[in-house]
Amino acid sequence: MPTTLLASPHDGRSRPLDTGDGRRGQNAAAVLRAVLDQGPVARSTIGRVTGLSGAAVSRQLAELADLRLVRERPVRAQRQAVGRPHVPVDIDVRHHVAAGVHIAVLHSTLVLMDLRGRVLAEERVPHGPDRSPPTVFADLARRTAAFLDAHGAGRRPLGVGVATGGWVDPARGVVVRHRGLDWRDVPVGPLLGERLGLPVSVDGHARALAHAEQLFGDERERARSSLVHLFVGNVVDAAIATGGSVHEGPNAAAGHVSHLPVGGDAPCSCGRRGCLAATAAERAVAGRAVAAGRLRTPRFADVLAALDADERWALDLLRDRVRVVGRAAALLLDVINPEVLVVCEAGTARRPELLADLRAEVARHSHRGGEVARRVVAGSFGTRALGVAAGSVVLRETYDRPLELAARI
Repeated sequence: MPTTLLASPHDGRSRPLDTGDGRRGQNAAAVLRAVLDQGPVARSTIGRVTGLSGAAVSRQLAELADLRLVRERPVRAQRQAVGRPHVPVDIDVRHHVAAGVHIAVLHSTLVLMDLRGRVLAEERVPHGPDRSPPTVFADLARRTAAFLDAHGAGRRPLGVGVATGGWVDPARGVVVRHRGLDWRDVPVGPLLGERLGLPVSVDGHARALAHAEQLFGDERERARSSLVHLFVGNVVDAAIATGGSVHEGPNAAAGHVSHLPVGGDAPCSCGRRGCLAATAAERAVAGRAVAAGRLRTPRFADVLAALDADERWALDLLRDRVRVVGRAAALLLDVINPEVLVVCEAGTARRPELLADLRAEVARHSHRGGEVARRVVAGSFGTRALGVAAGSVVLRETYDRPLELAARI
């Protein structure tokens, strides 16, 4: 059997001292990210990727193993080799889960995810008639506790991530403004954390999904360089990332793209016509289905049900929508010029062929033409994007600051 190489920091050795400049935490985060990207991976590869010495890699792996974030993955040797066998290291998904709550206008989504960003369980909870914050969070606390009991399988929660649309200040854990829910200055972190007895972290869903794309996404290498994430749902907003960091701006107000001009005559609450949200938000699309006599009530879920049933009118309606989104994407590409622009939108999540329509519209409206259109991709998480957004709020903190885990939980 291979020799165990991940010595625990509590095996008689002293824990490495923190120099006070944050390097120990930064090194641990770099090692953990390398294991996430490459694992199962040899220590020599981790050293090459991170630029750390073999001794430094071993120290960080020992601490991360003590926190149950990484583990060895012994492999059966194919033939007898000289010297100690190499034992690869991988992310340990056996002990922790990230819980998430995404709050939409009409419903909330509960999720459990493992450390690799995979969804283990998911549940959608419709809101009742009273959508005031005290009522919503009392119900969500009860349901989240029961959800953890039912699906946690003995694994320890890293915390609860909350994601929602609108203006969210993650430093304070506050939803500053959510027009769809008519919320202002709602202290989500305290409201939910006090009831659950778990650490609660809060962020806007576009920023949360940008972090998820950087951690687990199909285009994560490009996303870590520079990224625009465009979210189009009942709420329309965006996130911008450069140099691996997602931009928040003063008071965390960055990403407000609802009023980008996209043409057309749809009236907007701002008093103008042809704004992005007024034209492409779910309520606007469902309203056009009612106006065309396709639906009796403006429920976007009914549009998606018709799309799943291959009804042509629903496909045409969503094709019109992605073309509007393409015009907004062209503006963002021309101004920001990211390596990749990720669109999270229900039509492209269900019908990948709609991405071609979106890219064609980008090519028509961008000053850079067809070349830049190839930078536009659909979100990596498909129809599970809302839950992934919420769970990734906690996972991002874990991968950014892994050595703080013991203090958090």
